[in-house]
Amino acid sequence: MMQKAKALDAADPLAHLRDAFFLPEGVIYFDGNSLGAMPKAALAEVDETMQQEWARDQITSWNKAGWFDLPTRYGDMLAPVIGAAPGEVVVCDSTSLNLFKALFAGLGLRPGRKVILAEASSFPTDLYMIEGVLAARPGLEMQLAENLLEAIDERVAVVLLNHVDYRSGALADVAAITARAHEMGAVVIWDLCHSAGVMPVGLNAHRVDLAVGCSYKYLNGGPGSPAYIYCAKRHLPEVQQPLSGWWGHEAPFAFAPGFSPDAGIRKFLSGTQPILSFRAMQAGLALIAAQDMATLRAKSQSLTALFIELVQARVPELELASPRAAQMRGSQVSFRHPEAYAIVQALISRGVIGDFRMPDLLRFGFSPLYLSHMDIVNAVQILHEIMADGLWKEPRFQARQAVT
Repeated sequence: MMQKAKALDAADPLAHLRDAFFLPEGVIYFDGNSLGAMPKAALAEVDETMQQEWARDQITSWNKAGWFDLPTRYGDMLAPVIGAAPGEVVVCDSTSLNLFKALFAGLGLRPGRKVILAEASSFPTDLYMIEGVLAARPGLEMQLAENLLEAIDERVAVVLLNHVDYRSGALADVAAITARAHEMGAVVIWDLCHSAGVMPVGLNAHRVDLAVGCSYKYLNGGPGSPAYIYCAKRHLPEVQQPLSGWWGHEAPFAFAPGFSPDAGIRKFLSGTQPILSFRAMQAGLALIAAQDMATLRAKSQSLTALFIELVQARVPELELASPRAAQMRGSQVSFRHPEAYAIVQALISRGVIGDFRMPDLLRFGFSPLYLSHMDIVNAVQILHEIMADGLWKEPRFQARQAVT
């Protein structure tokens, strides 16, 4: 297996990108689906922003350095990565805030309908934001389903779902679900947090209505980096969002007393954006935007397939919790074990960084930009050793930390 891994790495067209990231010696990083590794270029971006644009040029940098246009400039940079066109994506705020905006926007496009349909297994914040919308709009209803294709009917206004399941890594069918929703007259919102940057998404190809996502996972934007929202151009003349802040005004520096929204994607902006975080994010965006999504997807599938093969051969006590077929999963593999938390902590102590999700999942994310097939071989060897010698049973690995 080692020879196979070395041969795959030798033929890898993305191998050179590993040098673009800070990767500590002795660490194998399988947590790009929670926080991407830091691009080396981010240091220079932030340094330039702080030492020149802020320290020397001060407030003139809103014009001189183009700070005011960063949400749409970076949105246009991201657009091809998720299959959108220029003017359909704006980078701003957090995924949760953008989801709140998108839910209201979708409901506004279907004013006669009352049901928001979501997956029962959705990432919790998606459901929390729906609850917030229900509190603000009495008379609406949230409906949860295991099978969305069967649950979409003529009562549904908005369908909200995750492109990749955050626990199992299962990949949803964008084409089929979007088509079914449109057949029933519903608007679709896709959450791309666990797919953007590692696979083609094809928002325009599938006529998706709205989408949201974060930039700190596979886009490597940095902890808490700004999120983004997509709206198909066909909806922009009509669509509205509730957080009508001055950055979304058609003429923000006219300081008019009443709100008049921008005619384009900037209408989804609210308040002043965090420029230092934007500039740190630019390095990761530039790296991703320069890649072919099909190439990234092919390597992702190769990495995850090898991982599954080796873990099942060498650590059979772990139960596969992700789809076995490569085309059915994202860039993530999860395994089940009753002591998953302790095993993950033991792995981290040995330099293999994954994470834990309730109640019993060991979760591993695979970034094609900086992981190699030999990383897979070495990580599974460490996992095998931990299970064989019972390292995970030590008391230090049992105590739960605040972030798992």
